[in-house]
Amino acid sequence: MSSLRADPPTSKIHPEAEAEATTSCFCSSSKIDHFDRLPDSLLLFVFNKIGDVKALGRCCVVSRRFHSLVPQVDNVVVRVDCVISDDDTSSSSTSIKSHSSSSSSGFSSIFRLVFGGISKPFQTLSQMFGPKVNSRNGNGPSLSVATDDDTELDQAGVTHHSPTQVLKNFNEIRFLRIELPSGELGIDDGVLLKWRADFGSTLDNCVILGAASVITNNKISCAMQQENAAAADDDDNGSIPESFYTNGGLKLRVVWTISSLIAASARHYLLQPIIAEHKTLDSLVLADADGQGVLCMNREQLEELRVKPLSASSASKRTLVPALNMRLWYAPHLELPDGVVLKGATLVAIRPSEQAATKKDVSDVSWVSTTFEEPYGTAAKMLVKRRTYCLEMNSF
Repeated sequence: MSSLRADPPTSKIHPEAEAEATTSCFCSSSKIDHFDRLPDSLLLFVFNKIGDVKALGRCCVVSRRFHSLVPQVDNVVVRVDCVISDDDTSSSSTSIKSHSSSSSSGFSSIFRLVFGGISKPFQTLSQMFGPKVNSRNGNGPSLSVATDDDTELDQAGVTHHSPTQVLKNFNEIRFLRIELPSGELGIDDGVLLKWRADFGSTLDNCVILGAASVITNNKISCAMQQENAAAADDDDNGSIPESFYTNGGLKLRVVWTISSLIAASARHYLLQPIIAEHKTLDSLVLADADGQGVLCMNREQLEELRVKPLSASSASKRTLVPALNMRLWYAPHLELPDGVVLKGATLVAIRPSEQAATKKDVSDVSWVSTTFEEPYGTAAKMLVKRRTYCLEMNSF
């Protein structure tokens, strides 16, 4: 006797239904903006790592949220594309027209910072951070940012924004760095000249390191090594040789010193509107891409300038340099541990006369030897161990 047993029911998923379910799930997840899951603090951390004001301008056009967060960035870097003095004039329609009432000296002129070749997204930042100024309206602001509708400058006219305007709606800047494309001081190839100046309402201190030539270890011939050894033997007592005074060496160092001080005081003068506008600043640095000069201001110095306005030079648009006490160290030949040789190495430490008279640590030069990054920090440390020469300079 046979019995019939029914097969158990089987389930079957049709490919069409499975595809529809997958598509529906994907469409649902694609509507979620995963950036919305990130907290504001994390986005601000990323923006602060970006720093560059042009890149932040591009971030502004990504979303409304980014647009509202960018002004809260506290670490901003402004890189300048070119520097134009007020003495530069041109009849071309693409030129920035300006007239200077100061002397024709390059050091007496005021500098305008112009951002060129900025892409479209930067317009959003410019529109958000200040009104426009047309370059054909005559003299523009001392510091200006060029923007345009295309990636290249419009020949019919260029609109400009000062860094003060560009930074206007940054509400919480604590660390600001402005970088010029190059140093103001034209020096010959192979010559070393570096300076760092700290300012409050006036000059606090300045350190200058210079050398007539820098010879790397791969350029030092046997004959040069013998010459350097002979120079080192003659220089055991650390005194400045007589030839330093007769061959123009001293005159050249004086020019380096005055030029560096004028460059530093001109930079300081330009920073007034930015310092007045941003009271949250803890640090302000105005440097150049060449690494020639650095002007620094910490929170106490920034507050000092707000409380006690600077004294401007009557001869040009720069801060008045007070009477100074200077200490000079010199070595005809200075060989660094990495084999680099500085010929005619000179270190100058500068402080206002009033400050030097009131401070008890006049002989302390530890602040001088830590001014520069390597390998020049080592050069400064080696030079301060040599004989010290004291000089004075009147206010100018």
